[in-house]
Amino acid sequence: MKQTRNYHAGLAAEASVLRDYVDQGYRILARRFRGARGEIDLVLEKDAVVVFVEVKKSRSFDAALARLGAAQIGRILDTASEFLGLTPKGQLTETRFDVALVNAHGQVSVLHNALAP
Repeated sequence: MKQTRNYHAGLAAEASVLRDYVDQGYRILARRFRGARGEIDLVLEKDAVVVFVEVKKSRSFDAALARLGAAQIGRILDTASEFLGLTPKGQLTETRFDVALVNAHGQVSVLHNALAP
């Protein structure tokens, strides 16, 4: 029961984040893109920049951010590389990695370029 509730809460959080991006003029390239090493919640594009978005939901923004570990970041980067292999410019595509945090009240806080080297 709890697992089902968490799954649906995650879907709702992703939908809320996606609406915010779309309202800002981003185009959806993929939702829940699954590669060989993992999954990326949202892949969007605006002004020729591909934006990979990881959505994290928890009771607070800090708790949501704490759910993102080094191993998951590695999987996100590997999966993004795999996605870029499917695009015309490949690894030369301009990219950004955002982390969207959603708290228990449904508020969204986006950390732009959160996984920048």
